[in-house]
Amino acid sequence: MRGTYCEAEEAIGATARGAFLGLGSNQGDRAENLSAALRMIDAIEGVSVARISSVYETEPVGYADQPAFLNMVVRVRAGLSPEKLLDALKKIERDLGRTHGVRWGPRPIDLDILLIEGVRRDTSRLTIPHPRLTRRQFVLVPLAEIEPEVELPGGVSAGGLSAGVSEDVRLVGSLDELLAGANEDTRIDPEAN
Repeated sequence: MRGTYCEAEEAIGATARGAFLGLGSNQGDRAENLSAALRMIDAIEGVSVARISSVYETEPVGYADQPAFLNMVVRVRAGLSPEKLLDALKKIERDLGRTHGVRWGPRPIDLDILLIEGVRRDTSRLTIPHPRLTRRQFVLVPLAEIEPEVELPGGVSAGGLSAGVSEDVRLVGSLDELLAGANEDTRIDPEAN
């Protein structure tokens, strides 16, 4: 990403707000899907990725007959409206092959706005904070990893609601480690022949 947290804030400007985004993938090369989405988020005009959680593997919620997800949370600085940020995230989902079918069904990428500092929205198109944020460990655990004191609806902190790593939310490692591991798994060993 573009650099440290302070550099990201400076690059976007004083009007930017901190926002937390949830990323998930359970189709195709899940780690590469997350990586591609991160690069595309960081390339949005007026947005800069500031912090990145580890990657966690979780079982699907809502529709169980599908592969496990890789999930993570990122903090960004966004100098655009929540609606414009949502539009940009939906475009990234489409560009990475997401089509809308079964609700909560399999998808190469899922991008959600979880929180935006100082913003509340409740429209037919966008609800901030995310309406299921406080009930989803697959976002609470990575959110608490990068910002445990962030206040959630009801006045509780992410760290206070997070159950931590468990059988349901398994730490996989950093995205860089996952991508490096995938490259090692596909590398041809000349000594094997």
